[in-house]
Amino acid sequence: MTIKGIDVSSHQSGNYSTRGMNFVFVKASEGRSYVNPKQGDQATHGREAGLVLGFYHFLWPGNIKAQAQYFVDKAKEKPGDMLACDWEHTSEGTAASNKEKDAFIKEVKRLRPRHKVLLYCNRDFWLNRDTTSYAGDGLWIAQYNGKPGKPDIQASWRFHQYTSSPIDTNVGRFGSRSALRSWARERFDAKLTADPAEAGTEAGQPAGTAAGGGAEDPE
Repeated sequence: MTIKGIDVSSHQSGNYSTRGMNFVFVKASEGRSYVNPKQGDQATHGREAGLVLGFYHFLWPGNIKAQAQYFVDKAKEKPGDMLACDWEHTSEGTAASNKEKDAFIKEVKRLRPRHKVLLYCNRDFWLNRDTTSYAGDGLWIAQYNGKPGKPDIQASWRFHQYTSSPIDTNVGRFGSRSALRSWARERFDAKLTADPAEAGTEAGQPAGTAAGGGAEDPE
């Protein structure tokens, strides 16, 4: 079974339609100098609609640890939100290497150990540029093949972006919104069971707070 969701960036408004949607990934940052100016409104809109939230960072080559820190500093994430690395060609035609992609995901996981951290890439990157099959906590694969939930890859995946018309639209490999929320929150909930006094604290942030906080969208 799958559920439907979208991803948004500065190209979309802060009051996008949530009808029929279960989750939304919001662009947070890019490189070391760009923050989506609509991120706050887009995240609030998704939360108010009851969607499961995710945030993504558009990865550039170089300065990988600095980019990871920039991402977690700027993303408006809360406990239970998903984080993702957007790995594709930049506006200059360059792309982070597979080694850099792996390093970025691992650094974000180190900085935010209880959040689920995903890899977003298209089918070409996954089949022809990736050499380690490392996708953190799950693969978010892009292939506009007209078959939602049926990307042409052998690897296991969590999300499939299957069209960009009229907006980037995805399916998640979950039976329900609550199943996705439980999966996204499981490390926080495990901590709650183990130590209620510390539950909800992530990288020094009190429960329920967010870290502070282009050009291209996932495609």
